[in-house]
Amino acid sequence: MARRRQAVTIRHVAADVGVSLQTVSRVINNEPNVRPELKERVQEAITRLGYVPSIAAQRMSGSRSYLILALNDRDRTIADWRARQGTDWVDQMLLGGMLKCAEHGYRMIVELVDTHSDHVERELLGAIAALQPDGIILTPPHSDNPQIVRCLAQQQIPFARIGSKAQDEGMPILMDDEGAAVNATRHLIARGHRRIGMIAGSADYNLSGWRIDGWKVAMAEAGLPTDDLLHAGDFTYASGERAALALLALPAPPTAIIASSDQMTLAALEVARKAGLTVPHDLSLISFDNTPMMQFTQPQLTAIDQPIAATVSKAVEMIIAAQKGESLPEAVTVIPATLVERGSVSDARQTVSA
Repeated sequence: MARRRQAVTIRHVAADVGVSLQTVSRVINNEPNVRPELKERVQEAITRLGYVPSIAAQRMSGSRSYLILALNDRDRTIADWRARQGTDWVDQMLLGGMLKCAEHGYRMIVELVDTHSDHVERELLGAIAALQPDGIILTPPHSDNPQIVRCLAQQQIPFARIGSKAQDEGMPILMDDEGAAVNATRHLIARGHRRIGMIAGSADYNLSGWRIDGWKVAMAEAGLPTDDLLHAGDFTYASGERAALALLALPAPPTAIIASSDQMTLAALEVARKAGLTVPHDLSLISFDNTPMMQFTQPQLTAIDQPIAATVSKAVEMIIAAQKGESLPEAVTVIPATLVERGSVSDARQTVSA
């Protein structure tokens, strides 16, 4: 029976070179206080022995854990998983965060936390004690949860706040939701639409309000009314269905609708079909998110592409910079969103007077 090959550890490397474990760890972590000749010997031994550094070895220098913790909303994430409706937000978060972490020798771990829980602070402190992360990434709605923000500030851990404008604590990063809504609305106005409906997202998320603000700004610029064209949703298909039915039942229904999530846009597409309306000739649609399903509808749906991966990647960069004591942006960091044009927008069939 063949014997299993013994794994090479940091102790083997240290013994081979004749140095301490801490010295090997400093070389692994690329720290400056190691003589070039000694560093070269350690790196040669690592290569020759086939040693793969572990997180435990990286931690031995005592200064960093090389872990970044990302917190996502528990209820919505689990609901999406159970409904088999896709979790593109989580996928893109992992894509941007894990790739950027790998560039710097870090690892990213995702934890789910219920932002409405009375135990949120206890859960957070438990995760911090267990993982000892070098930094934490907050995603909406955690980004503006005062309990979470206060707890992290007290722990003196660098943290990025995706989807927050607050500059009191942490590092705020925006995906320009308001600007994206302005651009989507202007795009429809340029195609001759004057009655443009808005299906808003959950009020639990500040970004929902920012998207409404952007829609209102663009409509006001063009001198167009918004009074009866706004309906609230909560990002789900069912809420999009209710809102689309209400909008299309208006005496002067919209010729275009912007919906604050792909699920709500899919609902609006189906409501239009059942009403005998053709998209885009009778009704134009623009969605927020741009998950993969937008490419498999008929017609394919025009959407605001949220730069989730780029935003989380930037959050990782900022946390690592904070750990190193480097200067950070004084203003809110903004990652621009883009409008991906497909087949769900056309010129308005007729202009409805304001």
